[in-house]
Amino acid sequence: MTISPAELGFYIFGLFILFLTPGPVWVALVARVLAGGFTQAWPLTLGGAVGDIFWSILAALGMGWVASSVEGGMLVLRIVAALFFLWLGVTIIRSAGHKVTGDSRLTRPGMYAGFVAGLIVILSNPKAILFYMGVLPGFFDLSRLTAADITAIAVASFIVPLVGNLILAYFVDRARALLSSERALTRMNYAAGGLLVLVGLAIPFV
Repeated sequence: MTISPAELGFYIFGLFILFLTPGPVWVALVARVLAGGFTQAWPLTLGGAVGDIFWSILAALGMGWVASSVEGGMLVLRIVAALFFLWLGVTIIRSAGHKVTGDSRLTRPGMYAGFVAGLIVILSNPKAILFYMGVLPGFFDLSRLTAADITAIAVASFIVPLVGNLILAYFVDRARALLSSERALTRMNYAAGGLLVLVGLAIPFV
């Protein structure tokens, strides 16, 4: 592997901070748990995490080619990644008080329906691939990635949202209180947005 444990850890930290930002999947998980218990929630989480594996590998391969083929490409990609995190953090802070809305496609009952819904929502969302394309260059030198590196990135991209969403589903009562409290939601968005800005500022110096 060419990537260091520190680089991988920094990437995992970035993924975790992004997970802390409430969104429709959070609401869908809460709704599924309330409707049918934990067994209705984990298939959705698994489907979404599998989709994250696909996009992270595709982004690593695509951006790796750009970084290795274009002179100065890695520097440009790192700058773009830093700006991406700054933009994302500021956007979250500006919309900190906005309520989270659900997506009915994610709340259909049934384990199979939950898995497929989670998978389709990730694979059909162009923002997912844009996210990984924008994020990965900020953490790794994509021009030197090996198969082992890409595997490690894919595993991290799978485990972080999977574990995070499973924990969210398990503590659904606390999550429900958080999502229903405008003050708590605002504070979490401010915190997550601020941390994303810090990650963006730190990327050029890592």
